[in-house]
Amino acid sequence: MHRYEYKVIPAPGKGLKAKGLKSPEARFAYALETAMNELGAEGWTYLRADILPSEERQGLTSSHTVYRPLLVFQRPLDPGASAPAPLPMEEADAPAEETTEETKKPPETSELPTKTDSEPEAETPADTTADPAAPETSDTTETPRKSD
Repeated sequence: MHRYEYKVIPAPGKGLKAKGLKSPEARFAYALETAMNELGAEGWTYLRADILPSEERQGLTSSHTVYRPLLVFQRPLDPGASAPAPLPMEEADAPAEETTEETKKPPETSELPTKTDSEPEAETPADTTADPAAPETSDTTETPRKSD
């Protein structure tokens, strides 16, 4: 089992100027690339980027939450060990399937509950389609007929 150490740095806030880079997106990408290459030269492997909340004071008595973008790097603690590539999220989160004999065999009949003669049978209602919340109406009452 490998042991790692981690380094967390703030993501660049603005781009770096370089020859041929004119757009803000290109300058920002260059700043990110430079930071990652510098740490890569020191043996750090890029792991992920996170945005985490940070509680900061505002004035004398109040505080507010600021979200900070961070870059996370890792490297093995042993200088001679190489860092394995991180697993994709689907493989890392998937539970291992068990293939033991106990999970494959059906339950024995002695384990199933059986009905004894002393237990009374539960009566089932004759009409199960009726709504139990509906008021009962009776069709047996006859309406009086008018005589001519």
